[in-house]
Amino acid sequence: MPLHKSAEKRLRQSARRNERNRARKKELKVLLKTVQKLVDTNADKKEVEAAYRSAIQKLDRLGVKRYIHPNKASRKKSQLSRMLNNYMKAE
Repeated sequence: MPLHKSAEKRLRQSARRNERNRARKKELKVLLKTVQKLVDTNADKKEVEAAYRSAIQKLDRLGVKRYIHPNKASRKKSQLSRMLNNYMKAE
């Protein structure tokens, strides 16, 4: 329990930011799982590419704004690219 007025404000701010950060990370997780699921179920190539593009955009945005570490964003993009390339070669 904060004792100072400024500490109360910081508590409110951190709670809001925590919720916002969790929501953004959850969106990313859902996009990544969507791409994985589409690849696993041998979905239409156009559908997979659209999901891939939206996931890459989200990764770029979150990496630049430091919601996730930029190196993690880069690593995930690389993993997605490899997954997509293998999927395209297989069919």
